[in-house]
Amino acid sequence: MERGAGLDEAGAPHPALVAGAGGRGTGRHRVNRFSLLVFAAGARVSAAGARVSAAGARVSGAVARVTDAALGPYQTAVIRIGFSATWLLFLLREFPHRQELYGPDGPWDWDLADQLVGSNGAFTVLLWSDGQGWFEAGYALAVVWSVLLLLGWRTRTMSVLFMVGVLSLQNRSVFMGDGGDNVLHLMSIYLVFTRCGQVWSLDARRARREQRARARGERPRDRVGPALWSVLGFLLLTATLAGRLDGDWFIPALLWAVWVVQALWWLVGRRARTPQPRILLDVVANVVHNGALLVIMAEACLIYATAGWYKIQGSRWQDGTAVHYPLHLEYFSPWPALGDLLTASGTLVMLVTYGTVAVQVAFPFTLFNRRVKNVFLVLMITEHAVIAVVLGLPFFSLAMIAADAVFLPTTFLRRLGNGSTRAYEWVRARGRWPRNRTGGPSAPGPRPADPEPRGGGRPATPMPGKALGPRT
Repeated sequence: MERGAGLDEAGAPHPALVAGAGGRGTGRHRVNRFSLLVFAAGARVSAAGARVSAAGARVSGAVARVTDAALGPYQTAVIRIGFSATWLLFLLREFPHRQELYGPDGPWDWDLADQLVGSNGAFTVLLWSDGQGWFEAGYALAVVWSVLLLLGWRTRTMSVLFMVGVLSLQNRSVFMGDGGDNVLHLMSIYLVFTRCGQVWSLDARRARREQRARARGERPRDRVGPALWSVLGFLLLTATLAGRLDGDWFIPALLWAVWVVQALWWLVGRRARTPQPRILLDVVANVVHNGALLVIMAEACLIYATAGWYKIQGSRWQDGTAVHYPLHLEYFSPWPALGDLLTASGTLVMLVTYGTVAVQVAFPFTLFNRRVKNVFLVLMITEHAVIAVVLGLPFFSLAMIAADAVFLPTTFLRRLGNGSTRAYEWVRARGRWPRNRTGGPSAPGPRPADPEPRGGGRPATPMPGKALGPRT
């Protein structure tokens, strides 16, 4: 544009240009507002898409976490050890009184128990025969199965046999139990669905040895597992054909399902040419394990919530005097002087009464905060320890503490395991070393050389290109 163009004679801008500029200005504002609306809408869509993608990623991560691994290996190991130890101690404690509790000639004799089981269909092996030898064998096997589950030997099979022992004795005399027996009854069934032998078990040690053997190029073989599976399958088939499993369908179906799954697991591990079938079985086992662990946690929360809300409805719990009465009952007073000491202060009785209700009602809600949950967990474990001593209910308290252990932090359990391992190694080292005359442990001397090679053959020499593996 040339200089001076668009100006009138007076040197002012031409009116048409002014009008045009005003028109372009209005149009530009409209275009800018529309562009902003489009940009805002696009941003909202992008944000919504990002939120959906994040939610999908979280769901995918949760699914992968549930299917990729069995969660809570240390917690399930503590549950296994706790409940098997509780049942074992109970059986050993009541061994002198086993005839009165579960024997065929006890107060609740065989005929009365058979009539009750015939009406409700409960599972018990002790009613398959009224002989004294059958009862003694069943009681002894229950002790053995508890010990083997405690040690973690063939935990999948031992968890089933542990359940059989618990149900057989408890369903034989249903009026001999208390709240702890009910918890043990339920948890013995839940343990069958968990992979509770991943840590702190003989199975875990055997798995490590097999892994080292495979690393050396060996192929370990398991002869005990198939033999145990064959014997138990024969016994299960015999009991089924004899009509001993004609009661409620759940326990027989569970026994057969575990037996079939064990066979499938062994076949896949030995015969599958690709790793996909084993991966699929691992995924299914992890899902079942994690579901059972969730049920155990929900069961513990339900026990405390139910107990707490029922206590709130009681008048003695409302006025703060409920704890006073059981401490003065002869049946719950193994230490009368201790009970008198605790109830001497009315303020202490009121605080314990209200504190018990508050802890039991609030505990399920504390799971959303880890620190608060840990504090309440310590309070509940302390409460059960006091009940065990003051009220003389050790097995009830042990069962509840074992149920509470599912909420223990993994870090604490790992430290506990590492400390136990170091203590065991220290004791083992001191026991292995001979003591000198001063009373202190003497250093081990040099190991004497073998007079001849082990096995009476040639000395063990490594093959070319391979190192000599450690002796096991």
